[in-house]
Amino acid sequence: MSADGKLHLGAFMRPVSLHTGSWRHEAAWADANFNFDRLSYLAKRLEAAKFDAFFMADHLAVLNMPIEALRRSQTVTSFEPFTLLSALSVVTDRIGLVATASTTFDEPYHIARRFASLDHLSRGRAGWNIVTTSNPDAALNFGRTEQPDHAERYARAREFYDVVTGLWDSFADDAFARDAASGQFFDPERMHVLNHKGEYLSVRGPLNIARPVQGWPVIVQAGASEPGRQLAAETAEVVFAATPTLAAGKAFYADVKGRAVAAGRSRDDIAILPGAFVVVGDTVDEARAKRAHLDSLVHYESALASLSVALGVDASGFDPDGPLPEIPETNQSKSSRERVIALARNEGLTVRQLAQRLGGYAGLAFVGTPGTIANDMQQWLEEEGSDGFNVTFPWQPGGLDAFVDRVVPELQRRGIFRREYEGTTLRDHLGLRRPENRFFPE
Repeated sequence: MSADGKLHLGAFMRPVSLHTGSWRHEAAWADANFNFDRLSYLAKRLEAAKFDAFFMADHLAVLNMPIEALRRSQTVTSFEPFTLLSALSVVTDRIGLVATASTTFDEPYHIARRFASLDHLSRGRAGWNIVTTSNPDAALNFGRTEQPDHAERYARAREFYDVVTGLWDSFADDAFARDAASGQFFDPERMHVLNHKGEYLSVRGPLNIARPVQGWPVIVQAGASEPGRQLAAETAEVVFAATPTLAAGKAFYADVKGRAVAAGRSRDDIAILPGAFVVVGDTVDEARAKRAHLDSLVHYESALASLSVALGVDASGFDPDGPLPEIPETNQSKSSRERVIALARNEGLTVRQLAQRLGGYAGLAFVGTPGTIANDMQQWLEEEGSDGFNVTFPWQPGGLDAFVDRVVPELQRRGIFRREYEGTTLRDHLGLRRPENRFFPE
């Protein structure tokens, strides 16, 4: 459980919704991911609800998917994260602003400079979601003919983290005296030149920006693989998990927090926040009907690929309006296959409905009334499946409005979510300590 016994809530926006049918909903703002006025409204509503952070994902290439699926994807176009979050920092006061930035296709000096700037502009609300970028098409956009392999990307990411945080520590907090009487703007003795030379990176430094307001922007990481978990345990302060069940959440929670302790950190140094898709209704049946309608907006031809991958067999020959047939065992992940088969059986889904479910959003979902959703979130918190959630909404603005207006008050009534911000920075919201400057310890 989180150190203060309360949920932490981030809004995972990407930039508005993960569900591939969300933009087609009759009440949706179809242009929201590229409309600043819409995004500003959403950020302000989240801040009024006292969310910890607005989390902006990013892609460095048009997603590599079949053209028929691509033509239906709302993520073909969206703002560059730093530009958007810098603008949102002006129209908000407290909510954290988390951006994704790649360690594979950028340089540490760029990343350190951008996040330090965002932290100063927002007065201490920036967070860096470290990704290694798995999309091979991204390599082609950065003058590379092939993608580095998985192990190399994570080894570079680990060194990259050390360099970026070292650059953030270039100046002592009191380096800038700005003493007009003496004429001394800053004290060169309070500046550190990094002179990093490693296996992947060579960076002299120092950074040409004062130390960030938070010391370091909050470090977020989402890797689920063995190298990803280890990177999270050693470096992350927020882990964006992808655990589809409470049992999986508890196992992941125990594993990553245990690794953090083994790395010399405290369990409370990391907040684990799984992604959670939330649909609110007056009754559970109404909420399920809302989800079914949303899923029906996912094109079957696009969704078939997701079903085939999950089952490990070609599903294109199945009767779309019949039940899921018997599926032979393959080399595909057994747990994934069994989970999909159980979903079809338990909910009586046709092949079409199952494919649309997986093609729309296949992860952890809370679909119900404000009370049942609060029950589920409270159970995850109390049984150490998570310290909160990165919430994703079914469509905008209605899905977000329903959660803010109906679920947040129920969580507050139970005493497991804040009614007011108690601090001004993202670290304050998450209960994280301000890191000490490694070169100028107090």
